[in-house]
Amino acid sequence: MRAAVDAQLTVGTPTGIGEYVAGLTGALRARGIDVTELRELNLDPWRFDRRVLWDQILLPRRARASGAQLLHCASGTIPAVSALPIVVTVHDLAWHEAQAHARRYSRWYFGRFSLRQYRRARRILVDSDFSRRRLLTLSGLDPQSVEVVYPGVAKDFSAVVRRPDRRTVLAVGTVEPRKNLQVLVRALARLPDTRLIAIGPHTSYATQCWDLVRQLNLEQRVEMPGYVSRERLLALYGSCAVAAVPSLYEGFGYAAAQALCAGVPCVVSDRSSLPEIAGSDARVVAADDPAGWAEALAAALEGSQDARAEQVKARASARFSWENAAQAVERAYAASING
Repeated sequence: MRAAVDAQLTVGTPTGIGEYVAGLTGALRARGIDVTELRELNLDPWRFDRRVLWDQILLPRRARASGAQLLHCASGTIPAVSALPIVVTVHDLAWHEAQAHARRYSRWYFGRFSLRQYRRARRILVDSDFSRRRLLTLSGLDPQSVEVVYPGVAKDFSAVVRRPDRRTVLAVGTVEPRKNLQVLVRALARLPDTRLIAIGPHTSYATQCWDLVRQLNLEQRVEMPGYVSRERLLALYGSCAVAAVPSLYEGFGYAAAQALCAGVPCVVSDRSSLPEIAGSDARVVAADDPAGWAEALAAALEGSQDARAEQVKARASARFSWENAAQAVERAYAASING
């Protein structure tokens, strides 16, 4: 079996989709699938015009020339014309439900336009039951064509050695409005001698967060270093006392899954996919309740959840296994080629 995979979002600063592509392609190759990763290193995927150029012109050309039997659009957007059968991964429906602040043309392209294109895909993969429900509600697609495949978490997270610093709360993810970082800042004001490290690329929302930090006189207890290396990310999972995921909207919630696989006590919000991904393995708190976040984080900072988090680690690592994900994706590929 020969598959071409859109890997353009691995160019530059990788985020969750870059992690998805890297983990999935490796696991597919381990199953004997001939995978060609398609990318253009000189094209910035985070510029809207460059992204459209890639999606609609360069990607289908490269896919056709690759000799593959199908094209896996792993970033959630697909070309309007393709010579190959398409499998698409729809990671979330945030462009319909949580990106009102974005520019109108971006909302149209990643929202309504992409939703229409999904009808052309042979198979649609989604990262959670939550995302499947939202996609079917918004699109009217045939439910038989939409399958939940949980992404995997790389094995280096389960290899993290834990030496927790009882002062440290870790938040991982792009600093944007839907990540709801401000509720953690407000919770921090109720937690003396505690510090918050929020890592991930910045948007203009970071300025709003810093304004709140200064208003609450927390400048000495908040760090927002932006994107960090893989090595530092793993080290922070090893040294934090608790991972916090207060998002208003997540199609999956990589930060929560990574924390669980690393044996880190985790607190997540009650929104979107997060209660599903966390299950009973993490504390769930209302997204808009700073007092509730302060109480839940305080318990984790004291170490009361460490033993349970270590017990959860093996179960989470099996649940979020790239081997399992690749097996399900291989079946979707076969169905698309034969259908």
